[in-house]
Amino acid sequence: MSDVLALEGIEKIYNRGQPSEVAVLRGADLVIGRGEVVALVAPSGSGKSTLLHIAGLLDTPDTGRVLLDGQEMAGAGDRLRTRLRRERLGFVYQFHHLLPEFTAAENIILPQLANGTAPKAAEARARELLERVGVGARADHRPAALSGGEQQRVAFCRALANGPALLLADEPTGNLDPGTSDVVFAALMDLVRATGLSALIATHNLELAARMDRVVRLEEGRIL
Repeated sequence: MSDVLALEGIEKIYNRGQPSEVAVLRGADLVIGRGEVVALVAPSGSGKSTLLHIAGLLDTPDTGRVLLDGQEMAGAGDRLRTRLRRERLGFVYQFHHLLPEFTAAENIILPQLANGTAPKAAEARARELLERVGVGARADHRPAALSGGEQQRVAFCRALANGPALLLADEPTGNLDPGTSDVVFAALMDLVRATGLSALIATHNLELAARMDRVVRLEEGRIL
């Protein structure tokens, strides 16, 4: 069985050929196996967000290969990339990006409806996910009525709504205080383990990174 994600020789250069040229990624290689949770540790400005965008099919490398479930992405058109992002990938960011006019449950229902799930089934899954992360009682509240930790847990549930194979998270607890961060991260890991998906989680928090299966570092554009 193929790995969930393989990045091979990824290079990304901005402003190529200009005085302001910046080589962000210089032959980065990374493989993530099924069910594996990998911490990506890197300082600000090192290219970790660029790496996550390339892994999440939001950007393309200048050179190198991206394989998702063993499928080469080099020739993938916009329609295929969009479908794969919707069906096979989940995204969590430092800020929750929940839609303010919708309830917690509705924020998780909407991506399922976009993926063709029946409304009743989508609502049932949304409420089940919220219960798993301990905010089931807040399902009918809008984001503004939730705490920061609750908002981020809802964002986790939204990322997993369509049953992706790979979760990509960029500093998912970066906006939270240490105590809340620990609670929210534990909820995320419980959810990841329960669903058996793979995850690549960028973090500055070395204590949280140590709780994952493997830690990789991005330095000078390469994965160590």
